[in-house]
Amino acid sequence: MRFGLETLIDTELLAFAEESRQHNAAAPAASGPADYDELRQVRDRQAGSPPPASDRAVERLVEAAGRGVPVRVIAPQGSTVRGVYLDIHAGGFYMGSAARDDVRNERLADVLGIAVVSVDYRLAPEHPWPAAPDDCETAARWLVEQAETEFGTSRMALGGASAGANLAMATLLRLRDSGLVHRFAGAALQFGAYDLSGQTPGGRRYADEYFIPAYVGHVTDRTDPDISPLFGDLRDLPPILLTVGASDILLEDNLAMAARLCAAGNDLDVRVYPESVHGFTSSPTTMAATAIQHVHAWLADRLGNA
Repeated sequence: MRFGLETLIDTELLAFAEESRQHNAAAPAASGPADYDELRQVRDRQAGSPPPASDRAVERLVEAAGRGVPVRVIAPQGSTVRGVYLDIHAGGFYMGSAARDDVRNERLADVLGIAVVSVDYRLAPEHPWPAAPDDCETAARWLVEQAETEFGTSRMALGGASAGANLAMATLLRLRDSGLVHRFAGAALQFGAYDLSGQTPGGRRYADEYFIPAYVGHVTDRTDPDISPLFGDLRDLPPILLTVGASDILLEDNLAMAARLCAAGNDLDVRVYPESVHGFTSSPTTMAATAIQHVHAWLADRLGNA
């Protein structure tokens, strides 16, 4: 038996590989801040050039289980809400915001006819773990309690990218342990970081990144599943879509997570995209557009029977 990436990659995607290769070669090398001073500089630059915000987005402060968290809600235009998607933004646990994803979330809302609720979780290092997963759990519990009243549907899914995928997995595990995870029809996870302990081959590839001490520098055991979901009991989760690029530094981490999810008996769809680096779904390439279409189609299947 022969097993390799070619068995995980749809051969039709190879037609887009050269375009992605050229885009990657022309793009500046991506690297995160090396310390807090650099992080502040990056934040200042982002604050000075905010992306277009949606005039349809409604900012809310929602509450559940005695905690509150700000969220940003975008409803579909001109259609009945047939489901709700909880979005957990990327940003290395120390950057990003719900508003920076407005354009993407507007498109998701309109294409699928769903409401997108994006959680503005607290950021490290000012608010280290467990602040972020606490906030994400609060938003998820609010939806469990209020989705029918607020949106007219109880059909829900969740997901996130990079750090957001880690937080989405942590949220799933918390909900599973509370007996609530069955309320979510699926989770769409893009190129997540699932081992912040650096104890697995995949985790060691990014173990020297500053986001780890910024987020969990105060934690002795980083194999806690709330930090590194790869080490958790992964049984009894809803269907999961894992999306990752073949050139992503987190590829091994995602394949390890895929193996563990499968071994735990979950319904899993793994999509690996050739010549695609970390964060590739934000690129202006055919590969990225195709990956986004795959995510939309997968979510539509999960939310289509509202």
